[in-house]
Amino acid sequence: MKQLLNTLYVSTEGAWLRLEGETLVVMIDKEKRLQAPLHHLGGIVCIGRINLSSALMARCMEDGRSIVWLNENGSFQARVEGPVSGNILLRKAQYHAAEDLKIILAMARSFIAGKLRNSRQVLLRSSRDSKSDTEKDALKNAAASLAISLRNLEYAGQLDSIRGLEGDAARVYFGCFNDMLRPSLKDVFQFRTRNRRPPKDPVNALLSFLYALLLTDCRSALETVGLDSQLGFLHAVRPGRHALALDLLEEFRAVFGDRLALTLINRGQITAKDFDYNPGGSVLLNDKGRKKLLIAYQERKKHEITHPVLEQKVEIGLIPILQARFLARYLRGDTDAYIPYLHK
Repeated sequence: MKQLLNTLYVSTEGAWLRLEGETLVVMIDKEKRLQAPLHHLGGIVCIGRINLSSALMARCMEDGRSIVWLNENGSFQARVEGPVSGNILLRKAQYHAAEDLKIILAMARSFIAGKLRNSRQVLLRSSRDSKSDTEKDALKNAAASLAISLRNLEYAGQLDSIRGLEGDAARVYFGCFNDMLRPSLKDVFQFRTRNRRPPKDPVNALLSFLYALLLTDCRSALETVGLDSQLGFLHAVRPGRHALALDLLEEFRAVFGDRLALTLINRGQITAKDFDYNPGGSVLLNDKGRKKLLIAYQERKKHEITHPVLEQKVEIGLIPILQARFLARYLRGDTDAYIPYLHK
């Protein structure tokens, strides 16, 4: 098992990143604030107005280290990377599979099965932690509904049917998301419905930002093993959309995104002061809030869990890469099926 390479997240407005020998240096207001050996970094994510020197960018491209820009609310803006790497035969197998309806349906079922099963785990865990009988019942009922959707998924013979089951399950799941929040915090963290572009409340602001970070990790994982992140099976393919990264993301939304958001809120680590409430109705994480979230996200990625397929301890940050490798093995014909990540 290879060591997890860290991703550097920079969110301080006006930060200047430059190269100094074999070291990345972060300058803020002409003062050196951080030094990091390049060989310790697997990628750089810039959030907001961050500047990089041409020498640093060239070195990152030479080393195969990606640089991603997100805006202040975590939405993807741009990505810079070096020459395309990976096995052309693997990508050829991927393109061939994307024309086979049987494989498309099998892959779509797998991604959604992982999402529904992991979402159900989050609901059941929250029901055990809840002190309200009403909330316990609501969460258990939602979990039972998702179990039915999982069984129906097996008989879905069209891509639209699979997407429809996912949409219905998502409405049930988010319909009781508010029941997973501590009652004493609901004055600030009131969740009514999923909204984005822009988010209209603090909970949606957290979820959107976390999903953007996870999507970046999924895209990097797929491209690391040589897959084309734009050619997916569940999500529709269109120019500029990384459909396969979105497919893979579905497995991780609930257990790595939603659970972290709930933990930060319920433990009081994120508060109302960590958000900006704009006149147009949008709610975004401010600089302080983003820093808190990024630290928590990076720490979470270092936690070790037992992978259900490998049956050995791995860091959470490696899970997207492992799943991308399992996906590559399936597309090459080395395995009979793609097994989604199922959190315990």
